[in-house]
Amino acid sequence: MTHQDGTPEGPIADAVTGNWVDTWAPPRTRPFLRLSRADRPIGTWLLLLPCWWSLLLAMLHTGSASLYDAWIALGCALGAFLMRGAGCTWNDITDRHIDGSVERTALRPIPSGQVGVRAALIWMASQSLVALLILLTFPPNAVLLGFASLIPVAIYPFAKRFTWWPQVFLGLAFNWGALLAWTAHTGTLEWPAFVLYLAGIAWTLFYDTIYAHQDAEDDALIGVKSTARLFGDATRKWLRLFLMNTIILLGLAIIWAAQDASILALVVALGGPWAMGWHLAWQLRTFDADDGPHLLRLFRSNRDAGLIPVPFFAVALLL
Repeated sequence: MTHQDGTPEGPIADAVTGNWVDTWAPPRTRPFLRLSRADRPIGTWLLLLPCWWSLLLAMLHTGSASLYDAWIALGCALGAFLMRGAGCTWNDITDRHIDGSVERTALRPIPSGQVGVRAALIWMASQSLVALLILLTFPPNAVLLGFASLIPVAIYPFAKRFTWWPQVFLGLAFNWGALLAWTAHTGTLEWPAFVLYLAGIAWTLFYDTIYAHQDAEDDALIGVKSTARLFGDATRKWLRLFLMNTIILLGLAIIWAAQDASILALVVALGGPWAMGWHLAWQLRTFDADDGPHLLRLFRSNRDAGLIPVPFFAVALLL
């Protein structure tokens, strides 16, 4: 499909079928919403879930909960949507000359000519401003952490140009909420949040290596680096390592956070990473580097994987 001015338009290759952007959004807004990946909500979930893990563990750590914690949870959700949109917009601005050479990304709004760079910059700034207004309702130390998060967000799009490990930089950016949400509840940044942050980075290495295998051939042609290209046939071994580190570090964060909680609460909370580990093990067992559609399904299934610990942590709060 093409626009009346001749530029190509239409759903992005990896968009969710029947998503609200392609179905209900006014046509003029669709390129900007696609730029923010609103048609692909998995990224918002992956940004949000470490926030919710951290908030729940912080509540378990302090043994307290309030209505303000409900606002922190909601604010993190809104902020995840907005900052994921701003980050993806920034990513597409910096990658505009690369995306046109990759089959999966060629129809993205900037390389396809639907959105200009200047308009994209304005859109990015608008999303960031609204996110800032939400951030300013958090305690001062959390606000400072929010500003600091811009550093890994700014660096990430360039990482694949200078390192074989760009997924590490994605992990640094995507799991920052583990630090921020803990601080929003407690007012200070403490060690359990750092361990949780490392667990999230290991999880990101797991799911984004799976995701990167979709583009491995195109990336090789244009010289873009990724863990998928680096690991090659050894990917399954590395995924197993990332899986183990995710679960072990998440368990350690729980033990540290819940040291003053009851034994029953600790046992229930530890059920979260145990159950999540089984989901990640299923992903590993069915991983096929040559099956693009299945790789995308596995990647998207990490929303469910990351949601698994949430009810365990919530129940532990009641014990």
